[in-house]
Amino acid sequence: LRPSSNTTVRNQTSTSEFLLLAFSSHQEILLLLFLALYLAALLGNLLILVAIGLCSHLHTPMYMLLVHLSLADLCFTSTTMPRLLHALLTGDRTITHSACLTQVFFFLLAGNVDSYVLAAMAWDRYVAICQPLHYATVVTQPRCAVLLGAVWVGTALHSLLHTFLTVRLFFCSNHALPHFYCDVYPLLQIACSDTSLNFL
Repeated sequence: LRPSSNTTVRNQTSTSEFLLLAFSSHQEILLLLFLALYLAALLGNLLILVAIGLCSHLHTPMYMLLVHLSLADLCFTSTTMPRLLHALLTGDRTITHSACLTQVFFFLLAGNVDSYVLAAMAWDRYVAICQPLHYATVVTQPRCAVLLGAVWVGTALHSLLHTFLTVRLFFCSNHALPHFYCDVYPLLQIACSDTSLNFL
């Protein structure tokens, strides 16, 4: 006999936390390695932001794009690394449902912003190389500001869409993610409710 839909719904639970399984051994070495990498990423991106902010000669569209690339990289690393460092330091590999979904949102946001800003920087270099005489009229600060605003708003809406579609999912007894951060696809793999809308 097939179980009724009521039984299926009762067996599905909205979990309060997930277990991140990655890096369960050699925690001391990994802690030092990832801490060094995280500090290097923070320091490098902060130096870029300070240098561009203090030098008025660098207030050009190309460096405006570089500022947003650094901001996206800061957001990207700060979304995953502090939680990983906490897990390596304390051995606590659980993450709450709300923290996991928050991490999903900012991970998608930063990753997409990173990609689109790199595409905008490629456009900037294309115009500089292929149309050097028109560069000053084509790549202007207002045009870059509109482009960057569209990138941040568009990627925020895209990230919200995926986050809201993930919020509605139910998870069965398996709450283990074989990663050190929360991402959409691993969550979809352990969901026991219908994920066809998420994939669509």
